[in-house]
Amino acid sequence: MIREKSDKTSVKLPKGVIAISPPSFRRERALIKRGVWPVAGCDEAGRGPLAGPVVAAAVVLDPKRIPKGIDDSKRLTAERREELFEEICATASVSVVFASRARIDRDNILRASLWALKRAVESLPEAPQHVFVDGRDRLNTACDCDAVIGGDGIVVSIAAASIIAKVTRDRLMCALAEECPGYGFESHKGYSVPEHLEALDRLGPSVHHRSFFAPVVAAREKHQPWTIKHEADLFDPPVEMPVVSAAE
Repeated sequence: MIREKSDKTSVKLPKGVIAISPPSFRRERALIKRGVWPVAGCDEAGRGPLAGPVVAAAVVLDPKRIPKGIDDSKRLTAERREELFEEICATASVSVVFASRARIDRDNILRASLWALKRAVESLPEAPQHVFVDGRDRLNTACDCDAVIGGDGIVVSIAAASIIAKVTRDRLMCALAEECPGYGFESHKGYSVPEHLEALDRLGPSVHHRSFFAPVVAAREKHQPWTIKHEADLFDPPVEMPVVSAAE
């Protein structure tokens, strides 16, 4: 018996191109089968920029109404992120928390980000029983929490949160661009691209720039040297100041 060749042909990717699977609901579904619900995903946007807040989002998707096409926000176009943002907000439980520039200056970027992520989880309309968070660091939440490295490309609830956080922050940076024209916030969203670095060197830092990020420090030294001296006085007191020992 001669078998006919199948009409289906496998699609071969170009050499060097790796197929990337979209994030799935597999981990959430496994917890639901064990009676664990609600299950949230959370992620942040804005750790790397020189200006603006960190924005954290937490999302509990409706298993019966998961919008199609949810993916890591970095893999999506701005237009597609906006569309999915509206679909997620219409079908899921969502919360958003901002960690301000002042908090980032005070606590450092990692602590500020973890604070915002935790607050986003705590701000959900219904407290989750389990949380998936993108990255290496588990959150100190009342419920169980799993940290998933690269989670925004693996766990669809985290991917949904990445879209909410990214779109929210991008919209905010466009608003800050109108408040502080000349820096180009509307295009680069505060990241350290050449256009931003040039504007920072030319104009000096705005009130929205993170004071202790290296390029901002350099711009402060050029445009606002008195702020550097003030910090030196606060954190590096002169040697002639009396030192009190623990015994005293």
